[in-house]
Amino acid sequence: MKRLTCCLITLAALALSACMSKPVAAPQDAGGFTIYLVRHAEKQNGSDPALTPEGEARAAVLAERLRAAGIETIWSSDYRRTNQTAVPLADALELDIQIYDAGDLQSLADQLLSDESTALVVGHSNTTPQLAALLGGDSGTPIDEASEYDRLYVLTGFMDDEVETDIQRYGAAYVPDASD
Repeated sequence: MKRLTCCLITLAALALSACMSKPVAAPQDAGGFTIYLVRHAEKQNGSDPALTPEGEARAAVLAERLRAAGIETIWSSDYRRTNQTAVPLADALELDIQIYDAGDLQSLADQLLSDESTALVVGHSNTTPQLAALLGGDSGTPIDEASEYDRLYVLTGFMDDEVETDIQRYGAAYVPDASD
């Protein structure tokens, strides 16, 4: 019962933050593109785990946040948790999710830069900061594996060869319960 109550409180907090979070607008610079990077949302335990109910709620918040951002392509590593994080936005925008090899981030970075399209990439706590750096952005501090699911990298300025990194937050902060 305690776990159910905690889950309901977390879902309510995520829903409230979705209402309060400001949607990201489409890039304004002519001919420019933006790359959004996130780690997957909260996951269950086990091999190739699915999202938790909190993770599903966070994925919905992400979709709402980026709905008007001009996303043209969505990329996910080939894991359930990353794919499930990308699905709500892909469904809302009627886009297919492109799968990338999380072990070959340089190829993904090269592809993203050559495509010159506004994209979302869903990755992992260890690959997302690394991809930001490969794209010429700031990787920021390491992502806390156990508790950080709300970091959103917004990389812009590719056409000017001066990549700017804006690290934002989306959804409610993750609050693990005693069983985590």
